[in-house]
Amino acid sequence: MKTLKKSPLHSWHEKMGARLVDFHGWELPVSYDGLFKEHQSVRQNAGLFDVSHMGEIRISGPGALEGLQRIVSNDLSSLGESSILYTVACREDGGILDDFLVYKMGEEDYLLVVNASNVEKMYAWCRDRLPSLEVQDHSSQTAQIAVQGPASRGLLSALFPERTMELHALPYYHFMKMEFGEQALILSRTGYTGELGYEMYLPPEMAHGIADRLMDLGADSGLKPAGLGARDTLRFEASYCLYGNELGEETDPFEAGLFWLVKMDKGDFIGRDALRERKQDPSAKRLLGLSLPGRRIARQDFAVFCEDEEVGRVTSGSFAPTLDENLCLALVRRDCLKSDLSVEIRGERVSAIRRKLPFYQQAALRA
Repeated sequence: MKTLKKSPLHSWHEKMGARLVDFHGWELPVSYDGLFKEHQSVRQNAGLFDVSHMGEIRISGPGALEGLQRIVSNDLSSLGESSILYTVACREDGGILDDFLVYKMGEEDYLLVVNASNVEKMYAWCRDRLPSLEVQDHSSQTAQIAVQGPASRGLLSALFPERTMELHALPYYHFMKMEFGEQALILSRTGYTGELGYEMYLPPEMAHGIADRLMDLGADSGLKPAGLGARDTLRFEASYCLYGNELGEETDPFEAGLFWLVKMDKGDFIGRDALRERKQDPSAKRLLGLSLPGRRIARQDFAVFCEDEEVGRVTSGSFAPTLDENLCLALVRRDCLKSDLSVEIRGERVSAIRRKLPFYQQAALRA
């Protein structure tokens, strides 16, 4: 029998009545009170997510910046201390190994927050290609709790009342070092739900205390624990890519619409030559958004057609609770992007309407 990994908050999830599922080898909550309620709670109030399954890889030592520049597509040279950058690492042929956040912890000291399914792969990739640097996998020593939604700032200000002014001034894609009791943690502001949101990286033994305290503080502001189900519909509405859906080793950043993550002029990096060719490839695909009439939902890997020719595949599809609409993301051949498209759902072709991305955008996320 397969043994699943457990988050430091596993017993907390059980206490809160979560429905637990296997997620890339982890036993994690998919929902507590129902996906729709948790989704709406994040849009209107706040939700608490356990994202301890994410991986944390620390890279440090003389030459760390130059070394990392060789393995990521974005340009880290402008990254200031206590700031964060989103990037991808590519294979030599341009396929995406992983998408992740880079935290600049200090001079020649960086923290990579990678996808749970890619921790071992990315750790080996970094260790093999950065032999002169110290590469450490901190994943098992790190819990991560995210608080997302318009009430998140107030909740964290209540949790850290002595740091309220700094917390209110924390810019988007920056972090600050904090203390809870006598223990240190990192608090960042990125957000994967499309709402104002924060993440805390902390020692596993602190996770229960922080989660309980937040739920007490959030009792009057509508804070709910939220599971993987709501996390997926929220990121889908915000049109954020998900590794294994929109991203993978067979997809390059241009196909996924991540042009802004590729800095060709910064100098050489793994995959640059291949990406230069793939950017001009007329047979390449591009990610687009589609709306479908009625209640029929296009799921991952459903075929997309232009007349009678299959020209792409759905990468993610769902009913969007905030928008009250059935939507999907799809990778479609470039030469068909302006054509009439349909999606095959259980043997029937359903006409689709092109939708501008992102499906949902909240100004408070970046303000």
